[in-house]
Amino acid sequence: MKFRILPIIMVAALVSVPGQAQKRETPYWATIDTSELNMRVGPSREYKIEWVYKRDGLPVKVVRVAEGWRLVRDSEGTEGWVSGNLLSANRGAVVVGEGVAAMRDAPADTGKLKWNAAVGVVGSLGNCSAGWCEFDVGGREGWIKQNRIWGAGEP
Repeated sequence: MKFRILPIIMVAALVSVPGQAQKRETPYWATIDTSELNMRVGPSREYKIEWVYKRDGLPVKVVRVAEGWRLVRDSEGTEGWVSGNLLSANRGAVVVGEGVAAMRDAPADTGKLKWNAAVGVVGSLGNCSAGWCEFDVGGREGWIKQNRIWGAGEP
């Protein structure tokens, strides 16, 4: 009898996961999961398009949720509504500040320089610790100072 109940419980758990993902507490980080994303002035397709993003993987901060829509803020402070199904929970970051940001082989200023990332470069975000974050830009991996990227830390 136990063996018959277990598959039903597993199916019920799998079915409820998407619902739980919609109940995330705001704010939270997300990334754009499409090559083109329309930002609208309101939470429906009836509202005009204010901005078009063409950067797959670009991080955004989700600040509010309304049914299938997310009010997001980008690294420059621009806010608008996007379709929630075009966002990913994958963590990403974008290089900010002035000048190039060093990507090192260790999380310290003394780490060997591996790459320089220009302002605006988008990459995947790994673990962060003691002011440094793992950062991957198309397979070029290294540690970057957390204050040089937007998308890390508490949203």
